[in-house]
Amino acid sequence: MARIGNIDLGDFPLWLSPMEAVTDAPFRSLCKQYGADVLVSEFVSSDAVVRLAQKTLSKMEFRPEERPTGIQIFGHDEQSMRRAAEIAASKQPDFIDLNWGCPVRKIVSKGAGSGILQDIPKMVAVTSAVVRAMQEINLPVTVKTRLGWDASSKPIVEVAERLQDAGIAAISIHGRTRAQLYGGIADWSLIGQVKNNPRMHIPVFGNGDIDSAQKAVQAKQEYGVDGILIGRAAIGNPWIFAQVKHFMQSGGELPAPDVEERKKVCLQLFQKEIECKGERVAAQEMKIHYPGFFKGLPGFKPIKVKLMLSCSLQEVQELLDSYSA
Repeated sequence: MARIGNIDLGDFPLWLSPMEAVTDAPFRSLCKQYGADVLVSEFVSSDAVVRLAQKTLSKMEFRPEERPTGIQIFGHDEQSMRRAAEIAASKQPDFIDLNWGCPVRKIVSKGAGSGILQDIPKMVAVTSAVVRAMQEINLPVTVKTRLGWDASSKPIVEVAERLQDAGIAAISIHGRTRAQLYGGIADWSLIGQVKNNPRMHIPVFGNGDIDSAQKAVQAKQEYGVDGILIGRAAIGNPWIFAQVKHFMQSGGELPAPDVEERKKVCLQLFQKEIECKGERVAAQEMKIHYPGFFKGLPGFKPIKVKLMLSCSLQEVQELLDSYSA
């Protein structure tokens, strides 16, 4: 049974891995509907949170049905990270998640995200400061990170121990280095080493290349992790969580939804995005989901091309109405 603080996550929780401009409230709720157990906000900049930037603060909002849910913050300054965690805590999430894994250059160049992997003592010090601040209000702190900086530096086994000693309640590990970005193949063997380290007593969750129910089961059986994070494979494919759970319970494969359900879910998500962000922004952000929503449908490519150019809910509805398998 995996737990974060006093929160019972079940036997093998499936996380929707936080992704910028993807895991907003409408998409999180959709994934929850299809079986995601743990949700985390898009990452928010600690500096922007401290400045009370409205756009950033809005990313920390979540709905009651999303629980258990965490707010993920990133930054590099101890004081800023601690204060941002305090502000995030006022939103009453179930935990605060520290992003020590983002590989994007503009974040790494400031020593944030996976950039902190070049300065492990600072990583531990900032984590400790946030943990101490959250202990005062009994709010768990978790960490998401990577194996290390590059092929010559993968200190994750030691780093996990040190972060545990700093007081984190759980750790999620992406099986790549920062240098790999999202290329190559995730190395789950090191994630397994962390989980099977006799000194570790907090939950260890694995992330990287889980794009099928079979791979999820393999991660559980071969590496013993307490749960998994699903990221890119969930984009336009929220039913992957239902498919994983079905396979774990029955050993059988749950087919993807039929055409009508895919259309319905797509339009529902678009409508929720419009309610949150307005039609122009929603239309732009929906484009990342269309390929996944309608993957494998015969003769759909001409419709997909038009969807990628569409600018309104009405236009999308008309395009989808024009297709039948």
